[in-house]
Amino acid sequence: QVQLVESGGGLVQPGGSLRLSCAPSGIIFTPYTMGWYRQAPGKERELVASIMSGGGTIYADSVKDRFSIAGDNDKKTIYLQMNSLKPEDTAVYYCRLDSPIRIFGPQRTYWGQGTQVTVSS
Repeated sequence: QVQLVESGGGLVQPGGSLRLSCAPSGIIFTPYTMGWYRQAPGKERELVASIMSGGGTIYADSVKDRFSIAGDNDKKTIYLQMNSLKPEDTAVYYCRLDSPIRIFGPQRTYWGQGTQVTVSS
């Protein structure tokens, strides 16, 4: 059973920076996609950024010029560097992993427990 361990959330002032990390436990099979989603109160969960095991990335338009996602293939860990944070970035940020359950097996989705990011003065 794969578990995702997130860290790096917190309180930051507008214009500040935070770095989130997500490390999976267990065996991860390729190809996989890992990413960050966020959910603000009263809103649906939305994609922030994702990265594939081959290196391709996707960003939400709202964060494209401010956030950067990177991955460490050896550790299967991903990082989300968030710069120029805005109050509207306030949300619970969730790590997500989509990977096969075994070599050439069907895909399965795993979620982390979430980490709170609050942008406020």
